[in-house]
Amino acid sequence: MNSERKRALITGMLFILATASGLAGSGIIGSSLDGPDCLAKIYAAQPREMLSVVFQFAAAAASAGIAMSLYPVLKRHSEGLALGAVGFRIIEGVFYLVGALGLLALVSLSQDYVRMGADQASQFRIMGRSMLALRRWSGFVLGVAAFCLGASMYYYVFFRTRIVPRWLSAWGLIAVAMLLTMAVLVMFGGEPSGMMLALALPIAVQEMVLAFWLIAKGFAPAAPATR
Repeated sequence: MNSERKRALITGMLFILATASGLAGSGIIGSSLDGPDCLAKIYAAQPREMLSVVFQFAAAAASAGIAMSLYPVLKRHSEGLALGAVGFRIIEGVFYLVGALGLLALVSLSQDYVRMGADQASQFRIMGRSMLALRRWSGFVLGVAAFCLGASMYYYVFFRTRIVPRWLSAWGLIAVAMLLTMAVLVMFGGEPSGMMLALALPIAVQEMVLAFWLIAKGFAPAAPATR
């Protein structure tokens, strides 16, 4: 197996790890972060919260790893976009780590909330809302925006060079635009509801299709440059 084929295989597996870990991390939490008494629900679901943190750490590492694995391939066609993709996907991973640390802080806060009782419940709820806001901004706005910028760079290179099929690159660009729309809606006060999260579904499916394509087919030779 040559180095190019091995790189495509590693990149495909990283795409699967990032997507699966991200979905698992969000799915495990469920509704424990919803409602006015979320601290009590977080306390009752501590094992699930800790497992979610593990998945979020894995997703953050895989997200940065994708751009690093793609860098030598992209560099041959556009060094600037290759560097930009690496930078933005590392920034994305950092914001996801901030969200995971925020969840750990909520778990610790929920333990104090249950231990202290009703006397200081209002203060704990205020702190809990602040931590939830931090997690929402880091995970659903800033992290998503960094992902969209980084992903759009390598999908543009894919589309221009045809090292993956153009229909797959175009699907990625459209799905990234839909995901960025979700981030903008959350930024202006929208809650990450089911309908809003549906905007993230196309990119999740596209990344899995791209992953299996890279594992099965690898990168195609670049098409001749055209004006």
